[in-house]
Amino acid sequence: MSARGTALITGASTGIGLELARRFAASGYPLVIVSRDRERLAKVAGELHVEYGAPVRHFATDLSQPRAAQGLWDEISSAGITIETLVNNAGVGVYGTFQDQSLDALQGMQMLNMLALTTLTRLALPGMLARRRGRILNVASVVGYQPGGPRMAVYYATKAYVLSFSKALAVELEGTGVSVTTLSPGVTRSSFEDRSGANGTRLYRLMPQMSARSVAAAAYRTMERGGGVVIPGFFAKILAVAGELPPRSVALAVNRWLLRRPEGEQ
Repeated sequence: MSARGTALITGASTGIGLELARRFAASGYPLVIVSRDRERLAKVAGELHVEYGAPVRHFATDLSQPRAAQGLWDEISSAGITIETLVNNAGVGVYGTFQDQSLDALQGMQMLNMLALTTLTRLALPGMLARRRGRILNVASVVGYQPGGPRMAVYYATKAYVLSFSKALAVELEGTGVSVTTLSPGVTRSSFEDRSGANGTRLYRLMPQMSARSVAAAAYRTMERGGGVVIPGFFAKILAVAGELPPRSVALAVNRWLLRRPEGEQ
């Protein structure tokens, strides 16, 4: 038996989530990994087990659906699995002018980025507090420090929520044995820009991109130390600081420019 408690990682089949799963498995954690892509998830679970020898359970769940997070937790609990580390990594973005964005897509994004994260944190916390040990890693974004992102207004707002919620909860839990770490990455090489529709914008053309592996490594190190906020990379730190400097209207204007494609492109 591993001395490590089981880690639950959402959005674990690609990108930062996959690299976090690899990092946890290599460190001896039994894993519960979650994604909506059943086939991809099963493949990742098998690869992690073969490569690292870690026990890996997988649950294919679309956390953007109402009550999906509660259903996932009930399923995990029914299987007799105790979660000592929770990684709320799953998230999605939607790009475009607000009035043209799909209402279903907007609601699903809010459900996934905010409600599922909040629900799983609330469900995991009582057990952690009773055991007086536990770790929570919430994946926000450097955009959470920004005043807003025209053409990605709702996405930026969801990440501001994650950042605010996580920082407040970390203070609330001081002295309990449970830590809350917030990961706020900048632009990261992944499929996010394609899935969100933001590919081709100046943000992704001009900003240096970190690898998902480097971002995951920084997050894991900070979480293991019980740290609060981690912003990997020099340029991400600059964006975080610049986003909070007055007047914030300047950052809004810059973001409007960055989140547009060059003239002549749709």
